[in-house]
Amino acid sequence: MAQPSHEENLQAAAAMIANASGLLFTAGAGMGVDSGLPDFRGKQGFWKAYPSLARRGMSFQSVARASVFKAHPRLAWGFYGHRLNLYRSVAPHSGFSILKRWGDAMAEGYGVFTSNVDGHFQRAGLVDGPVCEQHGSIHYLQCSEACGDHLWSADDFFPQVDEAACLLMNDLPLCPQCGAVARPNIKMFDEFLFLPTRQERQARKLDTFLAQSQRLVVIEIGAGKSIATVRRFSEKVAHSHYGQLIRINPEDFNAPPKAVSLATSARSALEAIDQLLQVR
Repeated sequence: MAQPSHEENLQAAAAMIANASGLLFTAGAGMGVDSGLPDFRGKQGFWKAYPSLARRGMSFQSVARASVFKAHPRLAWGFYGHRLNLYRSVAPHSGFSILKRWGDAMAEGYGVFTSNVDGHFQRAGLVDGPVCEQHGSIHYLQCSEACGDHLWSADDFFPQVDEAACLLMNDLPLCPQCGAVARPNIKMFDEFLFLPTRQERQARKLDTFLAQSQRLVVIEIGAGKSIATVRRFSEKVAHSHYGQLIRINPEDFNAPPKAVSLATSARSALEAIDQLLQVR
């Protein structure tokens, strides 16, 4: 049997959304690429963004660790401080606004599940539905020693980073309770001190939204296979809530039977679907 063409898949995706009563947006790192955020897929992509770490032979998996905040806090904050500055300075692309408009038009509203820590869904105004940041957020801090369960905003921290050396140059942020080095409230690779309070509260709100959904469509964007958290969640929700799945990914686009697969970038796919919806 011949596979559907790209245009046919776009038409099928538009029909799913037009007939939905609620939407779940799930997103991985590919959602941010069209905003100009770096692509960390594979060592080469990561090292292109962080050449100083390439010289050290450090991969994303070796620097994104809680233990680095203990052994090399200025290096750890050089990496996360650069990312914090980047996420603050880069504007979410137009695809976010399209998702918000679609979600606002749904009778049952919308929810968000993302592995991204950049806060761009909230920054783009997607705050009326529950947003679950499964891996935490770079915009909140916690104690690196987990001396308590308190989190606080990173809004008052402005990292000054020597990008050539990937080192923080100004004062390290400190825990207000015990004085230990603070770290982002992000789930890292060797994680055992991540404080899940905020993430768990978000997850409960999303669970409530999903339990009330009747005709749900899951729109998954830019979720790869290397860390498959988002892909697994999308498929689980689509299966257990009798929903339909649209998978948007220029490379890892293979999808389960009856799902719609779009082998293109986030913004390109969303804009193309939106054009079809506007003429229905």
